[in-house]
Amino acid sequence: MKKETISWEDFEKIDFRVGTITKVELNQKAKKPAYKMWLDLGKLGKKTSSGQFTKLYQPQDMIGRQVLCVVNFPPRNIAGFISEILVTGFLSENGISLTVADKPTPNGAILC
Repeated sequence: MKKETISWEDFEKIDFRVGTITKVELNQKAKKPAYKMWLDLGKLGKKTSSGQFTKLYQPQDMIGRQVLCVVNFPPRNIAGFISEILVTGFLSENGISLTVADKPTPNGAILC
């Protein structure tokens, strides 16, 4: 599904950063299977996120991965867990795959 065209100014409002996943747990209270994740975003500090990556990943396989995050959404309470950032991924019929940095990148680096 193609979405509507946005302006360059709209795109520039999104604050994309790289962060390293440091801890992952199953969110037992979530209606749909989801993980609670903790990430290191360098100078932005430690942040939390909730994501439905359970079909393609075990928690231990996510630790240490550097992922693309949106850091300027307001926090949301998802099944009793505060999600401060959005960890991005690609949706397929098999599940959601993480959007990852393919080379080591400083935590908190900006997508350009």
